[in-house]
Amino acid sequence: MAFKDDFIWGAAAASYQIEGNTQGIDGCADSVWDMCSRRDGFVKGGNTGFMACDHYNRYEEDVKIMQSIALQAYRLSIMWPRVMPEGTGKVNTQGLDFYDRLVDELLAKGISPWVTLFHWDYPMALFHKGGWLNDDSSDWFAEYTRVIVDRLSDRVENWFTLNEQACFIGLGHQTGMHAPGLELPVKEVNRAWHNALLAHGKATQVIRSNSKRPAKVGAAPCFRTAVPMSNSPEDIAAARAHTFNVVNKQMFNASWWMDPAFKGEYPEDGLALFGADAPIIKPSDMETICQPLDFVGINVYSSEMVRAAADGTPEVVEYPNNYPKTHFDWPITPEALKWGTEFLYERYNKPIIVTENGLSTNDWVSLDGRVHDTTRIDFLHRYLLGLKEAAANGVDIMGYFQWSILDNFEWAEGYKQRFGLVHVDYETMKRTPKDSALWYKSVIESNGKSLGEASALQGWMKPSDFNRNTC
Repeated sequence: MAFKDDFIWGAAAASYQIEGNTQGIDGCADSVWDMCSRRDGFVKGGNTGFMACDHYNRYEEDVKIMQSIALQAYRLSIMWPRVMPEGTGKVNTQGLDFYDRLVDELLAKGISPWVTLFHWDYPMALFHKGGWLNDDSSDWFAEYTRVIVDRLSDRVENWFTLNEQACFIGLGHQTGMHAPGLELPVKEVNRAWHNALLAHGKATQVIRSNSKRPAKVGAAPCFRTAVPMSNSPEDIAAARAHTFNVVNKQMFNASWWMDPAFKGEYPEDGLALFGADAPIIKPSDMETICQPLDFVGINVYSSEMVRAAADGTPEVVEYPNNYPKTHFDWPITPEALKWGTEFLYERYNKPIIVTENGLSTNDWVSLDGRVHDTTRIDFLHRYLLGLKEAAANGVDIMGYFQWSILDNFEWAEGYKQRFGLVHVDYETMKRTPKDSALWYKSVIESNGKSLGEASALQGWMKPSDFNRNTC
C-alpha cells in the first residue's frame, strides 16, 4: 500500500536555525534569540545562531541537495527582523529579497515552498515594547504578514502562521528555557498565549484577503500526545482523554491551542483549572482566533504512554529505564504518529499534516566519507509505518515533513543535537547527505510503498515491560 497519490513528501527547517548572518548583515536586526545567545550559560557551549549553517549564502547549494533527494516540498520560515528590522514600519528590501530568491530557487527545482511566518525569531525592537504581552502584538504580526503575503503569494500557496506556540510562549515566557528567557506568573503567560492566538487569527485573515493565489492555511503546533498501553477500548479511551484534557498549567495541553483555533472556544476544564489566571477574552476575540483552516498541523517526536486506571481515568505509565531513546533522551514511540493523527482527526475533522518529525543522533562522517545514520532510518521507518496505519484506518493524511533537512542550531542545546538528513561540518560548512537522505529519497519515489505494510509496525511496548501495579 502507498499513500494517496497527492501525498506531500517534504522536509523542514527554521530561519534562525540555519540562515545565520544575523548581526546587522544586509540590514538584519536582532531577534530575542540573538539576545539570549549572548547571555552567559543560556545556550550550551556558548553557541549562537549568528552563523548557523550559513544558509543565507548557501541556499542554492541546499536547494540542489533537496532536489537530489527528490524532495517535493520544503517548509521554510521567514525571519521577521530580517524583513522588518523594527518589527513594524520600514521593510528591509535586502532581507525580503533573500526569501524572494529562495522561493524562486525552490520552484525552479520543482520543490513547493511551504512558508511558516513565525518560527521564534521575534524582533528585539518589539520585545522592548512588551512583545507578546503587548495587546498590540497581534496587529504587529498582521502587518508583518501583509508584507510577506504581498511579496510571495504570487508563487506561494501554502502557509503556516505560527510554529509551536507551546514552546515560544511556554518555554519562552513560563519556564525561561527558550528566548526571551522569561519566567512569568501564569496570568501573564496566558495573556501572551491569547495574544499569540489572536496573531494566528489575524494572520489567517490577511492571507485569505490578500493572497494572489488560492491559499491553504494552517499552523504547526506541538503539544502533549498519548499512546494507549494496549489496544483495549479502555486504554484507547484513556489515551484519547489524556491527549485533550488540560491536566496542568503548562502550555503543552493540546486543546488549549486547538480548541480556540478550530472550535472558537477554550476548553472548559482549562478555564476551570486556570481560574482567575485564564486569558481575558474581549468581545469578538474568539471569532478572530477561529478562522477557517485547511488542515491540522502537528509537530510530534514522542508520546506518553497511558492506560486506564481502575476507575477508568487516564494514568501515565513510565517507560522502563532501558527503553530506546534519542540523543535528546526522548522515548522512541512510533505509535505516536498513528494515535496522534487518529485522535486529532476524530476531534477536528480536518486533513492532517505532520509538520515535524525526526530525531537527534550523534552523527559523524565516517572514514569512507559517508554518514551512516542507521538509527535515523530505523526511527523514520517505524514512525512512517505508524502514519501509514492511521491512513489505512481512514485518517486523511495530507503530507509529512521530516525534521530537519540540515543539522542546525538546536536552540538552547546549541549544536549538540543533530536532526538533519544532511550533515553539516560547522567549521567548513561542508554538507554531506546522510544515508537517511538516500533512504528518504527511495520512500518518496515509491510514495511510501518501500516502507512495507502498516501491519509491520513494531514498537518496543509490551505489557510485560510494565508493572501494572505502579504508575
